[in-house]
Amino acid sequence: MPQFFLNKRLILLLVSIIFLVALIGYSLKEDRELTWPEQFVKDSTGLFQTVFHKPAQYVAGFFENVGDLKNTYEENKLLKSKIDEHMKIETELQALRRDNEKLREELGAQESLREYNPIPATLIARNPDPGRWFDLITIDKGSQHGVEKDMAVITHKGLIGKVKSTSKFNSTVQLLSSPDRKNRIAAEIEGKDGQPNIFGLIEGYDEKKKALLLKKIESDVKIEKGQKVVTSGSSGIFPEGLVIGEVLEVEPDSYGLSQMAYIKPEADLYDIDRVFVTDRVKETIDITNMDPEEEEES
Repeated sequence: MPQFFLNKRLILLLVSIIFLVALIGYSLKEDRELTWPEQFVKDSTGLFQTVFHKPAQYVAGFFENVGDLKNTYEENKLLKSKIDEHMKIETELQALRRDNEKLREELGAQESLREYNPIPATLIARNPDPGRWFDLITIDKGSQHGVEKDMAVITHKGLIGKVKSTSKFNSTVQLLSSPDRKNRIAAEIEGKDGQPNIFGLIEGYDEKKKALLLKKIESDVKIEKGQKVVTSGSSGIFPEGLVIGEVLEVEPDSYGLSQMAYIKPEADLYDIDRVFVTDRVKETIDITNMDPEEEEES
């Protein structure tokens, strides 16, 4: 009995295989007509593809566009960071170039000021009040470094003021533009074409014209715009020949007995960074206290 059922299953399997092969062969015939079940399946499949093909393409395209946008965003972010880095490097390079130029100028100034014993210093404090901005500054050198009261203070361009007071490690500098009436500096206008120098006193500062006031000039001397103004050294405090500025214009004083010249400072009194404190090397000879025999010998 079991053998019978086993043979029956084998026969059914063979018949099914033969039927399947016949069906496949029949379906592969090109010139035959499709049966209605085949037509139904084919039409249903085509309709399904038509209905879902475009939305599927749209969804696929959407995600593809999102991926492209993400890649574009990442690339843009990278490029922006590189541009920012380039700008930072360019800014630092410009700053280094400016510092290099300043250092070169200061080095040249220091070489030319060897006879004045220059002491390099840096500004460390300045009153931010507009009314005091052109009055006092503080530098990082004091008595410990050889700085003393009334020493001249200059930049690589010219004179800016004098030491007003000192402490151990810093000093207060009174600028040429200080409103203090006691702030006077003996100066001279260099003569042209062999003409003698013209003496006067720097007293005060005109904020509107941004010019120093050179007063006590004799009324009969002729002064031209552009003439150089330097320290005269006659006060016994400042070295002689320190550059102050140049003449902008000249006008008679209020009484008409003398002239006053507006002097454009050679140094920038607004923007001060590094300075030099200078001192005389050669001491002045006090003739009034000299012995007659010493006077004859001199």
